[in-house]
Amino acid sequence: MDEISRQKDICSLNPPDISDDDILDAMKGIQGYLDITPGDFKALYRSAYTHAVERLSQTITAEDVMTDRVICVQTDTPAVEVAHTMADHGISGVPVVDPENRVVGVISEKDFLFHMGGKDKTLFMEVVARCLSDKGCVALSMHRQNAEQIMTSPAITVSKTVSISTIAGLLTENRINRVPVIDKQGKLLGIVARADIVQSSCIPVIKRNIR
Repeated sequence: MDEISRQKDICSLNPPDISDDDILDAMKGIQGYLDITPGDFKALYRSAYTHAVERLSQTITAEDVMTDRVICVQTDTPAVEVAHTMADHGISGVPVVDPENRVVGVISEKDFLFHMGGKDKTLFMEVVARCLSDKGCVALSMHRQNAEQIMTSPAITVSKTVSISTIAGLLTENRINRVPVIDKQGKLLGIVARADIVQSSCIPVIKRNIR
């Protein structure tokens, strides 16, 4: 079975709210005698549905859903250029690669907040409030910094064969929104965002051009 077929299977498994009348009508359509109550039938169906979704989620991998044209930056890219890149493309994070295209870190909005004085802050507006209170731009200290100086390293990465179920667990456990996909040499192949995993369970796989 190809990947698009597996994706369609997942979509078709999304069941409506089944009523007892629906179950009784379905049971009447089965030839022979069924020694099972409508409640048992519903429980069995929902259990089978859950197992089927779990099985299919293990067969879909990073390679199937990743964006393979990735917006990334070099280690020596100025911080201001990183900020413009993220803003221009409407993204909240980028992988950082070395000259050999190996992933050495990741920069997200949280990294900018941290280096703008948000070391003990968790909300963007807290940093804004501090900026306004100090009557100055707290980002000026980053003007001479580059990607390597503000990135989070080492980056959390996955291989192209890792299942989307495993990736979903990594995103949740580490409170991140995306993960770079690398080859055996650590070189960037693509990226899987949280949205890619959500979309993979309800539409056929279509390679996204940019994330």
